[in-house]
Amino acid sequence: MPPEAEPPAAPVARRARPSAAWLRLRGALSTLASVPITLFGLAVVTFFIGRVVPIDPVLAIVGDRAPADVVERARLDLGLDQPLYVQFWRYLGQIFSGDLGRSVMTSNPVTQDIARFFPATFELATVAIIIAVLIGVPLGVWAATRQGKFVDQAVRLFCLAGHSLPVFVLGLVSLLLFYAKLGWVPGPGRQSIYFEGMVEERTGILTVDSLLAGDWGAFNDALYHLIQPAGVLAFFSLAYIARMTRAFMLAELRSEYVTTARAKGLSSGRIVWRHAFGNIMVPLVTVLAMTYAGLLEGAVLTETIFSWPGLGQYLTVSLLNADMNAVLGATLVVGLIYVVLNLLADLLYRLLDPRVK
Repeated sequence: MPPEAEPPAAPVARRARPSAAWLRLRGALSTLASVPITLFGLAVVTFFIGRVVPIDPVLAIVGDRAPADVVERARLDLGLDQPLYVQFWRYLGQIFSGDLGRSVMTSNPVTQDIARFFPATFELATVAIIIAVLIGVPLGVWAATRQGKFVDQAVRLFCLAGHSLPVFVLGLVSLLLFYAKLGWVPGPGRQSIYFEGMVEERTGILTVDSLLAGDWGAFNDALYHLIQPAGVLAFFSLAYIARMTRAFMLAELRSEYVTTARAKGLSSGRIVWRHAFGNIMVPLVTVLAMTYAGLLEGAVLTETIFSWPGLGQYLTVSLLNADMNAVLGATLVVGLIYVVLNLLADLLYRLLDPRVK
């Protein structure tokens, strides 16, 4: 007798593949989850920097000639007699409560000082990065499309100069030429003396505050004072952005899909800007984000040369005065800026490139 036929196997249920939107959301959530870990590591680094530097915070507060009992009392008040782990948890508690200590130099809370100095750096860095992006990106693309020609050689020389010239040399030459000799721009500082205190401070950004107040004289004065330091910063950022854009574009223009697009008769402009440039947006976002973060941390030399009252100058003066609360607080803010911009760059990846999960 023929063997009985086996019953057909039950179909295996397939797992539903997660949607692209869910994958992007999961990737964004994992990125956000890494932020507290990064901030914790940043707090650890700043705490131990404050403990290993050869500066006694107690002597910075009470002075070198204070009696021994005053020094000991101050040490007890600061909790420096406690074990390191106790001091660290106390430091974490202060950070999360927004307390970065009190500045010895200004006698103000460090958070208040940073809130007062940071808008000047934000204004300077934002104008500089806008100039650098508007000029550097097209310049890099232009050089890549004319590889080996005179334009390409000129752009490469320009980028080399941007990386080679010391910022203090360019700043001093700029002041000597455009301010002292030609008189085209005002001198160092953020505002002329006769405009100080005339505009109500709302955001701390002079150009914005003067526009909100409708004071065009103060706006023009603030803008003229901004031109030189922003131009110097933009020059160095522009050179780096143009060089990286050129390198990214050269790699894309050698790709097979570009050769195929040319064979199909697509215009050069469409190939360059729609296809090749679209594919370099993801790495270019990283370059722009890190460049902007570097500017926001406070351009120390530029702010010092042009007497720009920003975060970089505040950090430098605090370090020279052994004001460790101010130094560590400003360092923590700089690290936070890098973390936030890195996070924004990562989130932009997921919007610009659907392949990033």
